[in-house]
Amino acid sequence: MDPWPERTETERLVLRCWTVDDAAALSAAIGESLEHLRPWMPWASGDAPPSVASQVELITGWDAQRRDGGDLTLGVFAGDGVVGGTGLHRRVGPGGLEIGYWIHVDHVRNGYATEVSAGLTDLAFTIDGIDRVEIHHDAANVPSGRVPARLGYRRIADVAHPPEAPAETGVRWCWRIRREEWVPGQFTLRWSPAQ
Repeated sequence: MDPWPERTETERLVLRCWTVDDAAALSAAIGESLEHLRPWMPWASGDAPPSVASQVELITGWDAQRRDGGDLTLGVFAGDGVVGGTGLHRRVGPGGLEIGYWIHVDHVRNGYATEVSAGLTDLAFTIDGIDRVEIHHDAANVPSGRVPARLGYRRIADVAHPPEAPAETGVRWCWRIRREEWVPGQFTLRWSPAQ
């Protein structure tokens, strides 16, 4: 059973499932942001944008995962433009979801990662059985650490982790907020259930 919406809106952004029609725009956004993403994202290790065909394959896989009740992977849009990507991932064990995000280099320092994370935290706590949400990032990725701190997440652990991207130190900071600690509606959130 698919518990996820296909579209979520925050105050300024639309978070929606990627479609195969978005493959070229996703490829271009990653290509334009490679230098910005490469230090922190293992999947941004190439010297050229990913091919459109490879993005179609990824999008198809993300859609299948969502429909099977797995991860929710969304594009972040302002108007027709790709602002980045985000998701709710089931990799932190039962009862928990982890938020992941990246922002296009042309859109950093606009508060978008914070807005996206607030909206996804609101959404996560609408799912039965979810009692905590986490955000993880490398200790050296200071801008990523500002996001959970602004939203009231608590840093709960520093975990040794083999570096996967060039700038990673091998220490991952883990932030968490529990359902009873979260104040919903910090940003306007409207969501449409999957059909």
